[in-house]
Amino acid sequence: MRQLLELVKFEHTVFALPFALIAFDLAWRLPHPQRPITAALLWIVTAMAAARTGAMAFNRLADSRLDARNPRTAGRHLPAGILTAPQVWLLFTLAVAMFEGAAWQLNWLCLELSPIAWILLLGYSYSKRFTWLCHFWLGAAIGLAPSAVWIAVTGSVALTPLLLSATVMLWIGGFDILYSLQDLEHDRNAPVYSLPKQFGPARALAVSRTMHAMMVLLLVWLGWAAHLHLIYAVGVVVTAGLVFYEQLLVKADDFSRLNLAFFTLNGWVSVCLLVFVWLDTLVKLPR
Repeated sequence: MRQLLELVKFEHTVFALPFALIAFDLAWRLPHPQRPITAALLWIVTAMAAARTGAMAFNRLADSRLDARNPRTAGRHLPAGILTAPQVWLLFTLAVAMFEGAAWQLNWLCLELSPIAWILLLGYSYSKRFTWLCHFWLGAAIGLAPSAVWIAVTGSVALTPLLLSATVMLWIGGFDILYSLQDLEHDRNAPVYSLPKQFGPARALAVSRTMHAMMVLLLVWLGWAAHLHLIYAVGVVVTAGLVFYEQLLVKADDFSRLNLAFFTLNGWVSVCLLVFVWLDTLVKLPR
């Protein structure tokens, strides 16, 4: 079990989960069918964890041969023989079953739309084989979470969750471009596509920075659309500072601090924004 959790890097669920919880917090303040809030939150968190676990397990299976050729990833569980493909397929199957069960518990619309989520999540694993837009695909797949949560709570879609989804897409896609920089030399001789490979590291960094700047602008728009207040505005400023610092850590000719930028700062970005949204909805200072 420990090896399986390490395989899917379960702890990295923290990246997208806070945005799902932001959507939950904002949606629950609206009129909605009466149901226990604890039960709804439990099934939403279960669905999030199951979706990410299933997607990561499938990605490891799809990439096992590519990982074996890459010095950075050759030590992963499948190419190194620590886990077998049947074991990972079992984990994937259990994750899908858990996700579908959670969707069924939430509402019928969630269950009916669940195949779309899996198509986007699993399709990413093959997108890198035919397009350098794979970073945007990953962002869109993970960006489904806030809108899915909104549907789970209200049974409908609105501007607020769409803004949150677009924010996550730009955020995830932007730092996935940064993360792909460390495999640039390998990718140049491998049957995979990436934005750094297609356009070079300098242009890739420019795209990533543009995406993160647009992310901050969407957060400002979100504050207006969701009628948030001063504390949220402070949170946007702090989040923008973290993203700006993340970009400063990575240079076109220096990727040595990528691990700090990818793992540490991105965890703080999502958690920080969630805390400020929670405080804002509790205190409700003037806009």
